[in-house]
Amino acid sequence: MSLIVYNIGMLVQTRDQNVAFIAGKEMAHLPLLENSWLLIEDDIIAAYGTMDSMPQFSADLRKLDAGGGSVFPSFCDSHTHLVYAGSREKEYTDKIMGLSYEEIARRGGGILNSALLLHETGEGELFRQSMERVREIISFGTGAVEIKSGYGLTTDDELKMLRVIRRIKQESPLTVRATFLGAHAVPAIYKDNRQGYIDLIVDEMVPAVAAERLADYIDVFCDKGFFTVEETARILEAGARHGMRPKMHANELGYSGGIQTGVKHRALSVDHLEFTGDDEIKALLGSGTMPTLLPGAAFFLGMVDPPARKMIEAGLPVAMASDYNPGSSPSGNMKLVMSLGCIRLRMLPAEAINAVTINSAYAMGIEATHGSITPGKKANIFITKKIPSFEYMPYAYGSNVVEKVILNGQLVYDAASN
Repeated sequence: MSLIVYNIGMLVQTRDQNVAFIAGKEMAHLPLLENSWLLIEDDIIAAYGTMDSMPQFSADLRKLDAGGGSVFPSFCDSHTHLVYAGSREKEYTDKIMGLSYEEIARRGGGILNSALLLHETGEGELFRQSMERVREIISFGTGAVEIKSGYGLTTDDELKMLRVIRRIKQESPLTVRATFLGAHAVPAIYKDNRQGYIDLIVDEMVPAVAAERLADYIDVFCDKGFFTVEETARILEAGARHGMRPKMHANELGYSGGIQTGVKHRALSVDHLEFTGDDEIKALLGSGTMPTLLPGAAFFLGMVDPPARKMIEAGLPVAMASDYNPGSSPSGNMKLVMSLGCIRLRMLPAEAINAVTINSAYAMGIEATHGSITPGKKANIFITKKIPSFEYMPYAYGSNVVEKVILNGQLVYDAASN
């Protein structure tokens, strides 16, 4: 089936040829086409152009009037933990009272609290709760999402999470990538036996995940108070032997060496990066590893912001993601992520849009099929209300302007009927 979307006010992120990512000063450039149309054939973008050059199409072609609204490629959210049980709003008060992320973790809160809740929740209920979040992020314009495990911390519970992620991939219209994050924290039972838990990850969890083909990537929380560079290297190497490419939590809490470790092990992305200096930037330049910033987490936790301007001015590409999780970033709203990128990180609106579309697609490993309006790419787009400019997207930080969402060439969300 074919579909023509017409009367588009702005068709944003139009690129005739695919590029892997946008870096440095080029991030401030955002190609678009005003007063335009877009042709979708089956689930693929086929063509686009201006209204004054729109050819005659057959009468049986499905037609959708954008009404002057803008069309964007769907957001690619390359770092989330949206499969979790319950919530952690009680820790919110602890944060307000001044307790740090590490202090809450030492008291048995944080990741360990989520692990307990997840252990007590059945797989069916976990899927139900997660699908509520899936439907929410679709309505915000997200079309592709990477989801991590890491709230299991036992072999059975990590596998439970990853099976739920697989079911989301099968039963939702989202493009989904799965990441095994057994090295998210050391569970309480291994408090005095860190090496025993790392042995469990390497010798039991990784082979079990690989046997069921449940994960595309492997991740480690390489940071102060969590996993060391040496521990991280061992875990990443085990994942690589089983076909899982590294992704990394790095340098959120300090200069941990996580960025350099990620680059050394050819990580697809290194994420968080609040503590990034000259040495880290030098390591990233030309590496092929995507620096991915999670401004929602720094905002929610009241932490130092990552140096986005310094990174871009040094010539790096930058991606942004939501870090959707119950403890440090309880939102999957990628439009808000763009706003935080502009307000807190001093990114230009064009840079922010590139960071949540084409660059974040690269950080998920789907840059060949997602992230831009390019013929041959997946027809994952959203249509906004009529807005005055693309800058309005991050500017109107409290408004959801998404009216319709098309994923895989099919209308999956219409604000008028929800």
